Amino acid sequence: MEPNRKVRKQGLEHFIKFVRELACPSPQAMYETLHDLGYRGQDHARRALCLMAYRHVKRVKRIYIDGVDRNELPKKSNFLCVGPTGSGKTFLVETLFGKVLKLPTALVDITTYSETGYVGQDPSTILTRLLHTADENPMLASIGIVCLDEFDKIASGQNNAIFAGAGTTKDVTGMGVQRELLKMLESSDVVVPLDLTHSSYADHVVMSTADIAFIAAGAFSGFQQIAHRRAMRDAIGFGREQEGSGGDVDAIAVDFTADQVENVANFQAYGFLPELVARFTRVVPFKALDARTLKDILTADVVTRTTREFKLEGFELQIHEEVLDHIVQDALVRETGARGLASTLTRELEEVAFGAFGVEGGGVVDVVLRDDEIVVDVR
Repeated sequence: MEPNRKVRKQGLEHFIKFVRELACPSPQAMYETLHDLGYRGQDHARRALCLMAYRHVKRVKRIYIDGVDRNELPKKSNFLCVGPTGSGKTFLVETLFGKVLKLPTALVDITTYSETGYVGQDPSTILTRLLHTADENPMLASIGIVCLDEFDKIASGQNNAIFAGAGTTKDVTGMGVQRELLKMLESSDVVVPLDLTHSSYADHVVMSTADIAFIAAGAFSGFQQIAHRRAMRDAIGFGREQEGSGGDVDAIAVDFTADQVENVANFQAYGFLPELVARFTRVVPFKALDARTLKDILTADVVTRTTREFKLEGFELQIHEEVLDHIVQDALVRETGARGLASTLTRELEEVAFGAFGVEGGGVVDVVLRDDEIVVDVR
């Protein structure tokens, strides 16, 4: 047998074994597992993604294990997750597909890409990153998940990313990247470089995206105002807008309604090609996390990890309840969501950690609230 043929056969056998052994828990079981792994809130979005994940795995198994004709099955699904920063969009994708299902999962910052031939990374290298997470196995990569983070930043007129030599690029609106993504999100064959390089002479492989699920995520700041203005214009009929009814234009932690995100015209007004938005089977709105959910995340995740770190350094960390409430309220005011929880606590404990970590001794670190200020005492 020829060496190349032998390698291909071994790769195929490994792929079939991987798909056969791929876990496929029920959507309800995935939902509960996410909770066990520390994911909180977003019940509606979590249910939608768990069902999408189940269908993705089942579809792959039916094609490659059961031998069902792909044309007899529903097409692969692409999801667009829309919601404020710190609401758990990318964390949900990483945890569900990377940790629960253990599928090849690539998290990509889409703002670093530009139209082929211009400054910035070529969009085809998005699949190169997926290939790397699949241990360079194109067949494994062909059933993986790509998460396009900061997706809203490639909207026409919204892309503020600055590349080295930005003055030389024509792709200043993000439309070029959107056009490149059109082919990828649909079922097509894409020439994928094996390395993250700008050279057109680099080794490459042809990959099909027929079974690759794309999940885009973005905060879409200002989207709600655009949707509201369009709704008012349609309601009034003369192009006039009602004053004082568009909400706070500077607000970050806003909630999107189903009507707003299911209207392709709103995305077009925001700066997206309607045919690109149409490539997404479902647009899933994420809500800003409330105080109760934020406190749950703070207690179950941030405080637990920080307390363990201090214990390993020989200190008992005691954080009073009112401190936790203060941190949560600070995150709500700053509209930072779950991301702001860890940064606030880390900032408050920084001075103590700097002086105490790595030296002999130990003690108790008390974190209390005095006169609406967080105070750290060491004894």
